[in-house]
Amino acid sequence: MAKETTRFTHESLHDAKTIKSLLAALTKGFSKGELTLSDEQDELVLHPSGLMTVRIKAEREDGQCKVNLRVSWTDQPSQSIAKGTPKIVS
Repeated sequence: MAKETTRFTHESLHDAKTIKSLLAALTKGFSKGELTLSDEQDELVLHPSGLMTVRIKAEREDGQCKVNLRVSWTDQPSQSIAKGTPKIVS
């Protein structure tokens, strides 16, 4: 099976109200089980499910403040891949 790597990266300047809206959209996407990230150039659709690892990191250095939130998970196999009930004949 081929290894698929798809990335989405976006960086821009926003106020706190806009950041709050983006975080709310992420929350809604996690609730629905589908995150669609896009801008003018790219789009990436992710399907978060199962147990996920969360990492929160914050720092302040020389007046520069940063908060990083990372959520990671392993894609679950599609239900359509599942085979029927096994049969055992003896």
